[in-house]
Amino acid sequence: MLFGLDGVEIGLIIVFLTLFSAILSGFPVAFAIGGAGAISFGIIATLDSAGLLIHQAIDTSSDAYNALIASGIKPDKISVFTYPDLPRLAEHVFPRGWEVAMDRNVSFIVNRINERVIAGQSIETLLAVLMFVLMGIVLERSKIADDLLNTMARVFGPLPGGLAVSIVVVGAFLAASTGIVGATVVTMGLLALPTMLRNNYSPELATGVIAASGTLGQIIPPSIVIVLLGTLAGDLYSAAQEARAQAAGCTDALTYLGEPAVVSVGTLFQAALLPGVLLAGLYAAYAFGFAMLNPSKAPPVQMSASTGEPVTRSEAFTWYLGIPVALIAGTMLLAQVNVVGNQSLVVDSFSDIGDAASLRTNVGEQCQASMIELHGQEAWDTAVAEQKAIDDAGGVQQSHRLNEEELVAARQAKIDNAAPIGTGIAILAVIMGIILALGRGVSPSSDPIPLMVGAGGIVLGLLVDTLLIGPQTSPGATVFLMLIPWVLTLWGAKHAASRLAQNELIRVVFPPLVLIVAVLGSILGGITNPTPAAALGAAGAIMLAAYRKLRENDRSPKVILFSTFAVIIMILVGINFDLRINQDQVSVESWFFFFVAYGAYLYAGFGLLFSCWVLFKMGVLTPAVRETAKVTSMVFTILIASQLLNLVVISFGGEHYIQAFLKSFERPEAAFIIVMIILFILGFVLDFLEIIYIVVPIVGPVIYGAHFDPKWVTIMIAVNLQTSFLTPPFGFALFYLRGVAPKEVTTGHIYRGVIPFVMIQVLGLAMLWFFPGIVTIVPDLMPN
Repeated sequence: MLFGLDGVEIGLIIVFLTLFSAILSGFPVAFAIGGAGAISFGIIATLDSAGLLIHQAIDTSSDAYNALIASGIKPDKISVFTYPDLPRLAEHVFPRGWEVAMDRNVSFIVNRINERVIAGQSIETLLAVLMFVLMGIVLERSKIADDLLNTMARVFGPLPGGLAVSIVVVGAFLAASTGIVGATVVTMGLLALPTMLRNNYSPELATGVIAASGTLGQIIPPSIVIVLLGTLAGDLYSAAQEARAQAAGCTDALTYLGEPAVVSVGTLFQAALLPGVLLAGLYAAYAFGFAMLNPSKAPPVQMSASTGEPVTRSEAFTWYLGIPVALIAGTMLLAQVNVVGNQSLVVDSFSDIGDAASLRTNVGEQCQASMIELHGQEAWDTAVAEQKAIDDAGGVQQSHRLNEEELVAARQAKIDNAAPIGTGIAILAVIMGIILALGRGVSPSSDPIPLMVGAGGIVLGLLVDTLLIGPQTSPGATVFLMLIPWVLTLWGAKHAASRLAQNELIRVVFPPLVLIVAVLGSILGGITNPTPAAALGAAGAIMLAAYRKLRENDRSPKVILFSTFAVIIMILVGINFDLRINQDQVSVESWFFFFVAYGAYLYAGFGLLFSCWVLFKMGVLTPAVRETAKVTSMVFTILIASQLLNLVVISFGGEHYIQAFLKSFERPEAAFIIVMIILFILGFVLDFLEIIYIVVPIVGPVIYGAHFDPKWVTIMIAVNLQTSFLTPPFGFALFYLRGVAPKEVTTGHIYRGVIPFVMIQVLGLAMLWFFPGIVTIVPDLMPN
């Protein structure tokens, strides 16, 4: 053996050194990865043909091996790591020759490109990457970060370390709206770093907090890392759990686990929400603690005063916190006692399927033993009792078509149980009430009568809904009865909105916040999947950017405002009215509101096209689209090139060798810790894209095939990959910041500044390790 190493080990070393050299060569990363795969395959094939690479494989025909199999040990548990004393055979790393391996690689790469890039199931999810990139670039070019930084500096500046805390807040906000690390770091480096240095902030703290906050876009949704990881995690987890179930003697993963072996990008967005907020909180806490211990290096800064009206503490508490919390809590309480609830009379024409047992119990002895080991004896006994009760009752009740009497009874039951106040009207009342409260809080000295009229409209609307509107009232009649209350409410809300527009903080934060809520709310709430939500975000970003450009040039943005109202009208009409006009009988009401919705749709489309035209004429759209094409092309090219490199590793047994090493640990936790350490170390020299597409597919079958929650595993990897932007010497955030930092800020300042934040990343990983509920609580509470 060459250098006393196994041939597969030498092959892995050759692949890594070739990849590392290719990246350092200066060639574009996407092409460097593919070239590294081709070159390393050629080197390994040459050495193997010369007889220099010898793999010591276990002799499966030996008596010792057969004795282990006879004792009940599964073949996948036997490797050179678990049983090093077994007889071995010396063979080439390409047992059937490098020609056959190359032919298989070419065939596989074509199939994988077709599956994962051109026409596979994951292509729709990957399209979200393009939309989110476009959304981020357009928002970045609309100068949203400039206004946010200036505004947050006024809010937090007077606190110790306030400028650093404001950077963290803006970084988290931009992460949820743009998610582009490079753009965020460069923007904050240009705008905030000189200000922090002028106010005697430590260069280490200033650069560290800017670089770290800029990377929050990798974990806070909508995150490109989560999208890319999610497309892999779903396939890896499903395949690994199916293999695990079959090894346990069960027919499929659903039987073995008691639940489907699936994980979606939307669920991962839900899981990433709290960890992202946690990291932002840790960054801010460190900045504040640093300022308290070193007041001279992070002093309070009194920024220029805001143009808003002075508000007392009691007024701020009442109108900014007390009233909104009371409205939300009161509505939730009324929903619990069925005062607020669903008034829909839609009845399914089929009955529900009866409840099945929590676990399948009609399984073989081996599967039963494996399920008891996984779920516990108590869970198994409970499932057996549930199944017995179901059998005694005649088996699981099958779904059947309801007859006329059953349909009438089901409809009457819904009428009897309907809440007096509909959920939709209650939500609108809460939203309008919060707008009126904030309008009062922003300007307490202004005339309160318009706001009181608006509040009276809300109360009147709730009374009308309770007394005059029932479950059987048509949507058209509901609109007619609610017309006067809505007019009064909207009149008051109009005055409140005009006052809110005078407050700088609300004027800056509100528009992108609405976009964030629309995009993330639709994903986290389970309304849609990431791709349509990303398209909504991209369209919203274009319209928001056009609105800002028109205001900057003293031109009227009314077309965009009316387009926004058209979208709202379209959504409200679509929720409340039956717009299916292809039925045999369509009411006049449905036709009328169909044309209302269709007109709103056309005007919203016109507003989007108008926004594109505005951005095009002002030189924003073309560079944004060009930059989006560059980023997405790089991602997809790396995806293809990484498949080639993976196939090279698979062809000479490298993937199986690594997986056998990880499986050799008795506790899966130990293997997962080793994987996390390897990913952390690779983050010093590789970008997150290379790690996702090269390393994760190799180690994924092991870590996703264990008993870990796949959401937790994926978020742990994502947080770990976030450090790849911060770790010297090749942290991309450090390069971005170095390119825009003043001359007095040295590379040493930047490197020393990010070290505490890298340690915070490690602390965050430790917290997620010991408290996995931080990851799983949001998906458990929200629909999927």
